[in-house]
Formats: sequence, C-alpha cells, structure tokens
Amino acid sequence: MAKQRRSDAQPARGDEPGRGKQPGPGDQSGLAEEPATGQEPAPIEVRPATSWEDLAVMLGPKRIDATVCWCLSYRALTKDQQDLRGPDRSALAREIYSAGPPPGVLAYRDGQVVGWAAVQPRANTTFARSRTIPRVDDLPAWSVWCVRVRPGHRRQGISHHLVAGAVDFARAQGAPMLEAYPVDNRGAKVDLTMAYVGVRATFERAGFTEAAATTSVLNGFPRVLMRKDLR
Repeated sequence: MAKQRRSDAQPARGDEPGRGKQPGPGDQSGLAEEPATGQEPAPIEVRPATSWEDLAVMLGPKRIDATVCWCLSYRALTKDQQDLRGPDRSALAREIYSAGPPPGVLAYRDGQVVGWAAVQPRANTTFARSRTIPRVDDLPAWSVWCVRVRPGHRRQGISHHLVAGAVDFARAQGAPMLEAYPVDNRGAKVDLTMAYVGVRATFERAGFTEAAATTSVLNGFPRVLMRKDLR
C-alpha cells in the first residue's frame, strides 16, 4: 500500500478527523456502509441544513477548547480564523453558515438528525486553489466533500441518501456541476478516520463519473475527481 501523503486537499492543521476523540469526520462517517438487513427501518428525509442545533449535533466537538470540526477545514478561511478554538470557532461557523446558502444537507430519521453532507460552491472552498485536485473547466462547479453518518445509524444506506440529497440541493441552488473527491479504494477497507471523503463506488451509484485523476492520496488510496452534470 502506498504511503499516505499530506496535501492541501486534506484537513488543515488541528482539523484532522478522529483527533482528540471528537465527533469528527472519521467518528461519524459511513460511506462504505451497506443497507441493513432485517426489519425495514424508518424512511430517511434529507433537507437543507438550516437548523443550527442539528448542525451542532453533527459538527460540534465535545471539547470546549477544540480547534477541530464544525466542518470548516475546507472552507476558505484566513490564518486567524483557522486558529480559532472553542466558542470562537463555533461563533465563526455560525456566522459563515448564516451568511450564505445552507452549508449542506442533513439527514433525518424519525425526526432525529442522523447524517450530514457538506455542499458548497467550489469557489468557497480550499479546493478552488488546490495543488493536488485539478480544475477541470471554467464551469462554476459545486463540491460535496464530507459525508458523515452518526454512530448507531451506519450500514443502513444513509450515506447514499445524503449524496442524493446533496445532488438535489446543489441543483436547486443553480449549480451546473457537482464534484466529489473520494478515494478509489477498489473495494478495500478505508480507515474510519478518513472515510468521510467517500469511496468511488458510492458516487458512481449516484451517477457521478470520473472527470480527472488527482495527485492527492488519503489513507494510502488515490483520490479521484468525480462529477455529475446537473444541467
């Protein structure tokens, strides 16, 4: 297996998933899940992430002084903003998320939030200037870069609902193209701390196709740039 390389397409310092027992991307991801067998679970509803309380459930770290999560790692922040911690970081997330379109989508089952997907214009993220994930063309593409499923709700197909909801949300916002940057793991197991970026098969199932190779490597797997035309 290839040695993992850090790139500017990975979380910034202090925002690395799974660090400090946070409910971060690795702690809540479920992209490699398979639908559960047995009793049919309640249906999943995916809608724009407009509830701050539910966002806090999915994105808020447990430690009050944490410099992680709130899914800000890939947002275009200044150096001072990147270094914020605790309540200041929470306040920044609330300011950013209330200023523009909803930051993504949330999945619900029986009225309880169970999943999250970050969806924004690529121009609003660090992918816009990434050295490892190329820009394919001049279309104002959107990106879906983080998909999480809460513990206790994995292996029930929720990640597929989240990706489908991300597609619907981006299209409703007028996005002409939606991009994702999953690992091409070829069926191999992906460490849970890195699974939040998704696996190729999940996005293929949602109608995404490979648009370009990248030089980004995560958990020893190459990442691919996948796209779905929304026009």
